[in-house]
Amino acid sequence: MPELRIDQEGFRLDGEAFRIISGALHYFRVHPGQWRDRLRKARLLGLNTVDTYVPWNLHEPRRGEFGADGGLDLARFLRLAAEEGLYVLLRPGPYICAEWEGGGLPSWLLAEPDMRLRSTDPRFLAAVDGFLARLLPLVAPFFGTRGGPVLAVQLENEFGAYGDDQPYLLRLAEMLRAHGVDVPLFTCDQPADLARGSVPGVLATANFGSRVDENLARLREHQPEGPLMCAEFWNGWFDRWGGPHASRAPESAAADLDRLLAAGASVNLYMFHGGTNFGFTSGANDKHTYRPTITSYDYGAPLDEAGDPAPTYAAFREVIARYAPVPDEPLPEPAKKLAQLGVRLPHRAGLLGQAAALGTAVRADRPLTLEELAATHGEGNGLGFVLYETDLDTPGPVLLHAPAVRDRAQVFVGGQPAGVLERESHEHALAFTVPAGGARLSVLVENQGRVNYGPAVHDRKGLLGPVTANGSALAGWTSRALPLDDLSGLAFEAAGAGPVVGPAFHRGEFDVTEPADTYLDVNGWTKGCAWVNGFALGRYWSRGPQRRLYVPGTALRAGRNELVLLELHATVRPTVDLRDTPDLGPTEE
Repeated sequence: MPELRIDQEGFRLDGEAFRIISGALHYFRVHPGQWRDRLRKARLLGLNTVDTYVPWNLHEPRRGEFGADGGLDLARFLRLAAEEGLYVLLRPGPYICAEWEGGGLPSWLLAEPDMRLRSTDPRFLAAVDGFLARLLPLVAPFFGTRGGPVLAVQLENEFGAYGDDQPYLLRLAEMLRAHGVDVPLFTCDQPADLARGSVPGVLATANFGSRVDENLARLREHQPEGPLMCAEFWNGWFDRWGGPHASRAPESAAADLDRLLAAGASVNLYMFHGGTNFGFTSGANDKHTYRPTITSYDYGAPLDEAGDPAPTYAAFREVIARYAPVPDEPLPEPAKKLAQLGVRLPHRAGLLGQAAALGTAVRADRPLTLEELAATHGEGNGLGFVLYETDLDTPGPVLLHAPAVRDRAQVFVGGQPAGVLERESHEHALAFTVPAGGARLSVLVENQGRVNYGPAVHDRKGLLGPVTANGSALAGWTSRALPLDDLSGLAFEAAGAGPVVGPAFHRGEFDVTEPADTYLDVNGWTKGCAWVNGFALGRYWSRGPQRRLYVPGTALRAGRNELVLLELHATVRPTVDLRDTPDLGPTEE
């Protein structure tokens, strides 16, 4: 029975001294057909443990609708980890950060305008309790106390960077224990936040990527006894749209890992394998300027987005071998990749004209948020887009004012593009001319990812507040949630000779003899989303840095495959390429 104990000296497993050498591997960022492969490569690196968050918002996208199958089959993931001989650190939140949509908090919480997230607000605690009551019975058979691989469970996540509320943390600890968690609990915080984020009786761990001696000393000062552990050793970083691709030299990361292990500390690599923010799951940061995160979560990890060893893999394996047994097996070889150029997308379906096939319009005197549409009206899931429409009856010049666009609004007058308002650029106003006889005003708003860090996690989406035309509030709105989780209702037609005006879906097919990983190259396209065989690959944007989207080979099939792109603006070519190499963009010199 692999039962983890904590004493004054450190960790003990089944009575023997034990050092955790772990790596973060998020099951929800990896196609489930690839879980076993990634876990095997974790073991080959020399890891004895893997670490995963649990995204509440995926498991319970609507209040009371809990799911844990397919790509969310956490029990299967834990079973595979055990079969590979790996232990598990489980991090169920309720908040996970992770550069994930809303930090993992479900959007329906924000349907209540005064909801206080990550607090003792009774409504929030009741929702958390309901989530844990559904999740933990699935996990309980896998606790180490019952012969399973889960050694410890995290309490919240970097709470010290958010607030100073010990009653909230203690209440969460009570909930976890009440729902059957009988393995050790731990918290994790950046060293400066340890006092605010930790609670008595729960192991404190620290998160950092450098200044190892200094940060371990701060952890020891805060916690004089017990194991030293870096719960997130940042061996890489994430990227945002419009920025450079983050990069860290393998030698630098390996040297700091060596210092950490030489000090006798336990470690969790963040990340061992980053994976992908498939669909609409990427988060955002907002430190006075909103910055959405890209689709790839490669993170400069030892195992890259396609599960191939990066240069850091061999460097880390060499370091780990100095302190722990490493399997006497060769390094994993890169997997075969697929390349196919000039995949045609000859069929189109305009979004504005076929919006009714994608969602139901709800009438109100003001624009409704995505959270209101999902929680109050049962429309959508809080992700994707929302289409707002009303009539402009008076011809002539109009100054449209939308004080709070969340996050990017494309404005159309009579179906013709009139401009774009971006939250990231702090844009609120747009001028255009309404033709004689009036026109339909359509505003397509994209949720580019809810903020995942800091007080801005209270991040509602859509058009917030009154929208005015020449100073007068517009009324008579319809609000239509477009989650784009089912495209089967679209009626595609053969593309005409001219360019498409306005957002449109482009569909094509390609044949594959033997499915393999590949990368969707959207050079020449502007901004949008992509699906292969109905599987949502994520967002693309010519703003970069990412120029190609990872396509898991397990999402393809032998024979005919379908590819759909939603292009929000325009493309200069009717084709895309499938490449055998990634392109995450230029790095900062």
